[in-house]
Amino acid sequence: MAQSPQRRELLKKLAASAMGASVLGSGALFSTAATGASSSLGVLKGNIRHSVSRWTYGDLSLDELCVLIKSLGVNAIDLVGPEDWPVLKKHGVDSSMCNGAELNLVDGWSEPKFHPQLIERYLTHIDLVADAGYKNLICFSGNARGMDRETALQNAVNGLKQILPKAEARGVVLQMELLNSKVDHSDYMADKSAWGIELCQRLNSPNFKLLYDIYHMQIMEGDIIRSIKDNHQYFGHYHTAGVPGRHEIDESQELNYAAIAKAIRDIGFTGYLAQEFVPTQKTKEGRAQSLAQAVRICDV
Repeated sequence: MAQSPQRRELLKKLAASAMGASVLGSGALFSTAATGASSSLGVLKGNIRHSVSRWTYGDLSLDELCVLIKSLGVNAIDLVGPEDWPVLKKHGVDSSMCNGAELNLVDGWSEPKFHPQLIERYLTHIDLVADAGYKNLICFSGNARGMDRETALQNAVNGLKQILPKAEARGVVLQMELLNSKVDHSDYMADKSAWGIELCQRLNSPNFKLLYDIYHMQIMEGDIIRSIKDNHQYFGHYHTAGVPGRHEIDESQELNYAAIAKAIRDIGFTGYLAQEFVPTQKTKEGRAQSLAQAVRICDV
């Protein structure tokens, strides 16, 4: 996935970590502290399908992250591309939101000049995702660059219609992420749920959904639970993070994630809820505990 500056910096750390970290082939966790975080969860209830975003745990090798999440009863990782799918398969972990077809976050489907590259890349990746047995593939609107919203909508429709038949034939769901333009992604076009919902309605395909990022939409419009209840048919995936700050989803921030998770459960959602907060803990053990706590909060 093309990353924000924060994501890019963490991915740099990932590259360095992957070279130096020892793979936990024995299945052991990092320490007694991490094991304690795992055991405190008990058996998950099974009402929510939990996942975690790869980039937020970039200090761990992918092998380590697979071992950690499985110890917590989680079986999926978001934002992993084809080059790393063999690692997931080795551990029996699902790629819950595939990436790698996008150009970056700012050059997206709202701008026709990017369509030729995007169409070629997405047609290729749709086959890769389907052949690997996965389902979801992320995409982005890109930045507005002075374009009005209606023009951007029509541009996105025109471009996406050229790849949707392939996605429908292969059983792949394209998921456009909603991002905030106030704090993290200035000028991003799909910064409101209404714009994304209108795009879904115009495309009218079960293979195009919105990745409803709760952190981003709390910043832009709030009213999270009502939005989920009223528009859940358009939302194919969820991301979490604490507001403000994008850190742990505990009592230090303003969102009630247990209530949000209950709303997602009650609409009968069968997709994934992925943790995408940036842990504030400085040690691997502490970050493992943060993830365990987040899973526990959302396991309703």
